[in-house]
Amino acid sequence: MLIAVLSDVHDHLENLQQALAQVGQAEALLFCGDFCAPFTLKALSEGFHGPIHAIFGNNDGDAYLLLQVARQAGNVTFHKPIAQLELGGKRIAVAHYPEIGEALARAGQYDAVFSGHNHIAHSQMLGHTLWGNPGEAMGRLGQPSFGLYDTDKNVFEIHEIR
Repeated sequence: MLIAVLSDVHDHLENLQQALAQVGQAEALLFCGDFCAPFTLKALSEGFHGPIHAIFGNNDGDAYLLLQVARQAGNVTFHKPIAQLELGGKRIAVAHYPEIGEALARAGQYDAVFSGHNHIAHSQMLGHTLWGNPGEAMGRLGQPSFGLYDTDKNVFEIHEIR
């Protein structure tokens, strides 16, 4: 199973649209927080037609309206404070903060853990757990990026948003 992983859009709709055009055959999407405004979630839900699993970030302002947009979209599920999922035969956790993501990965209870917040794309193995950050979709600190997680190979690849 191929899973798209995005984080930290911060309302940069142009980069979001470019990322969605690049995710290809991804069957699900994980969002590691910081849509910011509900219109960004609406654009995400309309641009990706598979299931979206999202968590709140520290810059998601109107939680009530975000939840309303998710309910109306029909393909978005919010998890709080972290997501614990089974997709493609893998146990996956999603957190916003990298400190929490690293702790979850080090605990060894998941096959893969994804986090965002610091806008730094990376992928590493901690024991038998893959820990990845897709970087920032907004492009404030550098090249905007997203990730693709292949559950069959347990590989997470960072892709630049073009």
